[in-house]
Amino acid sequence: MKILVINGPNLNMLGKRNKDIYGGKTLKDIEAALQAEATKLMAEIIFFQSNHEGQIIDFIQSNAKRAKGIIINAGALTHYSYALRDALVDANLAVIEVHLSNIYAREDWRHTSVIAPIAKGQLCGFGWRGYISALRILVGELRGEN
Repeated sequence: MKILVINGPNLNMLGKRNKDIYGGKTLKDIEAALQAEATKLMAEIIFFQSNHEGQIIDFIQSNAKRAKGIIINAGALTHYSYALRDALVDANLAVIEVHLSNIYAREDWRHTSVIAPIAKGQLCGFGWRGYISALRILVGELRGEN
């Protein structure tokens, strides 16, 4: 079972920016932890990160047919990208939204997600562990586990 793990703008800077908010792990560290968990779950992960909205949409459109689900941290695109939301809807896959920080405990503009209404769920505020939880939940959902 293939899962797309998509990270949006500025997530390539993890480990270097705002460690008090985002933690000290790099995106590569998170990907390694996810890969180890995916191996245990007998799942395959395809990672992608871009600072460009169109590239993320192109990736979804090019890879959705060979995947079963999507874990996405869209970064700031979360709050306004209806084009990204539409691409996720059109992919017709189970989606889990992840954020390292608690977006509801931050600036008001971060409280709205255009992705949350079309996602199976949202995990925020648990740092890198949110990705691991999202993977476990998504794989369980796809396997029909209660």
